[in-house]
Amino acid sequence: MNWNRKIRQFHRWVSIAFTLAVIANIAAMGMEEPVVWIGLLALVPLVLLLLTGLYLFALPYTVKRRDIAG
Repeated sequence: MNWNRKIRQFHRWVSIAFTLAVIANIAAMGMEEPVVWIGLLALVPLVLLLLTGLYLFALPYTVKRRDIAG
């Protein structure tokens, strides 16, 4: 099982969920009385995007260190 591939795929799907949450947030802001929890809905995928994005960003540097050390 290739964890890097799984995390990259998970990152892509979470980005779609984040985009949908932002669209829902924009639509909710157009309502007369916006619902507060819809504004917070985008935070969950945003945190997941941050974590997986940082992992994917650091991945090439950790591979280079393994190649140099090994």
